[in-house]
Amino acid sequence: MAPRILLARHGQTQWSLAGKHTGRTDIPLLAEGRRGAELLGERLRRAPWSSLPGVEVRTSPLVRARETGELAGFGDRAETWDALMEWDYGAYEGMTPAEIAAVRPGWLIWRDGVPEGETLAQVSARADEVVAWARSADRDVLVFAHGHILRTLAARWLGLDISFAARLRLDPTSLSVLGWAYGEPAIERWNDTGHLG
Repeated sequence: MAPRILLARHGQTQWSLAGKHTGRTDIPLLAEGRRGAELLGERLRRAPWSSLPGVEVRTSPLVRARETGELAGFGDRAETWDALMEWDYGAYEGMTPAEIAAVRPGWLIWRDGVPEGETLAQVSARADEVVAWARSADRDVLVFAHGHILRTLAARWLGLDISFAARLRLDPTSLSVLGWAYGEPAIERWNDTGHLG
């Protein structure tokens, strides 16, 4: 079996609802986010997932990702991993794209990065570490993490530059699957929120 990586973005938080860049600030889930995580878990317990027996689970150490994994029913199987933390947004932490554009017109994180935070190369290197781990054995893996790091993971899984992630939308509590097609890395499922109704 060729390994796949299942990506679960954390549930809704106050800052994600407001569109704020939430990197290392440890924001808890809203009630809506907790319910979404439970619905994701219900989905993963049904076919074709059937509770993902044998899957290796890792989560960002930040509370919004850990809680999503716990509420989805994978807390007892999950190991925290700093490589899955969200981008360190530095001076742009807690700001919305509109607030950033007011001081830096034309700004795009996937091209321009952030001041006083992680560089594009650093975020890409963390994603490469996760991709290497995911491909290291014949078993699927499941990760609970954050929007920008998961989008970066998808770009790097495909062997593309981090800038490709700008073209990938990812909603809270979504499920995505990175796998293979004709022997090449592929996106099998992306930003699937069908479990949220």
